[in-house]
Amino acid sequence: MKRAVERFWFFAGIAVAFALAFRFPGWGAWVRQARIVPVGVFLTFVITGATLDFRDLGRRRQHVRALFGATVSTLIVLPIVVRAVAGGMFRDQPDFLVGATLIASAPVTVASGTIMTAMALGNVALSLSICVATNLACLLTMPVLLPALLRMEQPINLPAGQILSGLALTVVLPTLLGAALRNRIRPWLGGWTRPFSQSVVLLIIFNAAASSVARIRGAEMAALVLLCFTVALRFAIVGYHWLLSRALRLDGPSRAAFTIHASQKTLVVSSLVWGWHFAERFPMALLPGIAYHLVQMVMDTLVARGFRRAAIARGAQSGYTQPSDL
Repeated sequence: MKRAVERFWFFAGIAVAFALAFRFPGWGAWVRQARIVPVGVFLTFVITGATLDFRDLGRRRQHVRALFGATVSTLIVLPIVVRAVAGGMFRDQPDFLVGATLIASAPVTVASGTIMTAMALGNVALSLSICVATNLACLLTMPVLLPALLRMEQPINLPAGQILSGLALTVVLPTLLGAALRNRIRPWLGGWTRPFSQSVVLLIIFNAAASSVARIRGAEMAALVLLCFTVALRFAIVGYHWLLSRALRLDGPSRAAFTIHASQKTLVVSSLVWGWHFAERFPMALLPGIAYHLVQMVMDTLVARGFRRAAIARGAQSGYTQPSDL
C-alpha cells in the first residue's frame, strides 16, 4: 500500500490540481499574491545549487553540442516547422495560427524544465545551461523570426530587462546561493527533497490552470480542437528532441535534460509579446500558449518518470548524484 501511494500520489495530485483550479479559480489569485510558487522555485534552486557539480559541464564536449543543438532547435527549427503545420491546420483561425507561432518561438521554461530534469535524474547542469542560453538567445531570434513568419511590418520589441532579471532572480541567484552554502545545506537534505520539488510542480500546474479558466470558458469547442492539436504537437516535439539527443550522442542523464528542457516553452515571454503586439487584433492568440503550457506540465511528468526508471535501471545515479535527491 505504501509503495502504491509513493508511486501514484503525484498523478493523483495532478488530477486534484486541475479539479481545484477549474472549481475554484479564485484560489489561483491567492496563490499568486502569496508568492508561494516563486518561493518554492527559489528554494528548489537553492537545493540544486547545494548538490550541483559545476565542473561537470565543462568536462564534457557533448554538452557543447547539446547546448548548441537545443538553442538552434528550440528557437529556429521549431518556430519554422510549427508555423508551417499551423498554417495548414488553422487556415481559417488566424488567432490560433499567430498563437502557435508565438509559443513555438519562445525560449524554454525557466523553472519547471530544470525541476523535471531533476525528477528524471537528468543532468541538471546541462538543463540550467539550456535555460540560460535560450532565454538570452531569444532576444536575437524572436525579433527576426516572428515578423518573417507572420509577415509583420512593425518590429518586435522584447522585454529584455524582464527576461534577464527573471533569469537572475529565479535561476542564477538561488543556485549560486546554494553552492555557496553547500556545506551547511547538504546535511539537511534527504528524502524530503523529491516530494518537495514535486509539490512545487503541482503548484505550478494549479497556478497555470487557474489562470487559464477565464480564457477557456466561452470557447470550449475551440479549446478542445486546440488541445488535440497541442497534444499531438507535444508528442512530436518530445520525440524529435529524443531522437536529436541520440543523434548528438548524449549520455543518459544529458539525454533526459535535453529531451525535457529543449521541448518546453515558457508562457511568460510569449504572453508579454502577445500583450504588446497581438492582443488587440488577435485576442484568442494566447490560447495555444496556454494549452501547450498545460500539456507540457502533465506530459513531462510522465516523460520524467520514464527517464527516471531508465536511469535507475542502468545505475545512472552514481554519475549524477546532484539531481537524484530531487
